[in-house]
Amino acid sequence: MKQTQLQQLVYIALAVALLITLSQITIAIGPVPFTLQTLAVGLIASLFPWRLALSSVGLYLLLGGIGLPVFAGFSGGMTSLFVAPTAGFLWGFLTYALITSLLTQRHTGLVQVFAANLLGVASCFILGVLFFKFNLGTSWSKTVALTCLPFLLPEICKISLICLAQRSLQPILKNKGWK
Repeated sequence: MKQTQLQQLVYIALAVALLITLSQITIAIGPVPFTLQTLAVGLIASLFPWRLALSSVGLYLLLGGIGLPVFAGFSGGMTSLFVAPTAGFLWGFLTYALITSLLTQRHTGLVQVFAANLLGVASCFILGVLFFKFNLGTSWSKTVALTCLPFLLPEICKISLICLAQRSLQPILKNKGWK
């Protein structure tokens, strides 16, 4: 059974609400805070077909871009997307969603979902690190120390949680005609 457009819009709205909510759970540890945003993006991408995953993340970025306080720390606006130290990570959510969703489209085993999320979050980190480095002009070692190293273990933990949640939620969505 195929999803109706209204049902898809409801799922996108719920995904955006989840992303906004988990964005506000932050721990300031430097110019790039620890948040649960990547947990939300990974879960959305692991459960949704790629078009809906991208639509969800894209809508989140649009809402923040027009100034709604949906990003971490209740921030928003164009400066968050183009000037802030975290701007590259925000744009990286799109690559994370696309890569992970495409890789989990047909393969939803635990190892495949974990690997897909690992690749997706790596793409997000690459964009975030590159933007931080070139926008702020810091050295590579300082950039990696501020944007990567503190987040490696937490990201592995988040991906593990994504795998557990995906395993529980996927059968429900499969019964609704998804993935």
